[in-house]
Amino acid sequence: MARRNKVTVVGAGNVGATCATWMAAKELADVVLVDIVEGAAKGKALDLLEAGPVLHFDINIVGTSSYAETADSDVVVITAGVPRKKDPVTGQFTSRDDLVKINQKIVGDVTKEIAHYSPNAIIIVVSNPLDAMCHVALHESGFESHRVIGQAGSLDTARYKTFLAMELGVSVRDIHGMVLGGHGDTMVPLPRHTSVAGIPVQELIDDEKLQAIIQRTRQGGGEIVGLLGYSGYYAPAAGTVEMVEAIIKDQKRVIPSAVYLSGQYGYDGLYIGVPAVLGAKGVERIIEMDLNDTEKGMLDYSADAVRSVVQVLGY
Repeated sequence: MARRNKVTVVGAGNVGATCATWMAAKELADVVLVDIVEGAAKGKALDLLEAGPVLHFDINIVGTSSYAETADSDVVVITAGVPRKKDPVTGQFTSRDDLVKINQKIVGDVTKEIAHYSPNAIIIVVSNPLDAMCHVALHESGFESHRVIGQAGSLDTARYKTFLAMELGVSVRDIHGMVLGGHGDTMVPLPRHTSVAGIPVQELIDDEKLQAIIQRTRQGGGEIVGLLGYSGYYAPAAGTVEMVEAIIKDQKRVIPSAVYLSGQYGYDGLYIGVPAVLGAKGVERIIEMDLNDTEKGMLDYSADAVRSVVQVLGY
């Protein structure tokens, strides 16, 4: 009997549980949901397992606080960490920078367990501040950089496409484009490379509206936090599952992801969001786009912002 694929999701909160739900619905792999709160992981796993007879998926779903049960995972998704929240007194959101030291320890401890039990796994980091946490996972795992990837561009691109489709009154399926750079306020949408069913988006929308959409995309996470009081999870989980599926099925999908650059785009030793081919080996190729001076300037600004957070890690 052929071995079934296995995906571990660390963190049974909103993002982690939603990742598990959609992976189960797609029957991508057996799923292990891990959380330090054992009852949360076991309860959500059991609840999801009981949905199988209704939705007709047939996979194994386990909830646990023990990393031993994650052994030999093909892909590990890290969602663990302290999320962004809105201060009830000041109304200010927790910045990703403020999270860095707290989540460095959390993600670091998780990564050591993953590396021990699943030394051949591919890691997808979702924890914030995303780009910095990729550096933590790379450092603590000792894995090759192509096996440590950050989920950022997939989510940011989805938000960008959503807002464009809303403005233009067209299907999101016909919006083509992507977002580069660090995950957060310095992300770099590329209207010059954006189209609607092959029609350049700049022919369909005036620049003022387009710039407003770009700004809304940059602040997309904060907008959700402002409405809910905590971070969104449906779209982040969807972006993560898209990456997991590309790897598990060896699809060679071109997905903007936070990847470790070694000279590409003029950066070395830095995780930043760029288009990458994702397949069974993880990051199988990094695609270098031809950026104009304005686009490269925005990407440089974004890279500097990422670098300033990474420096806090002390590696």
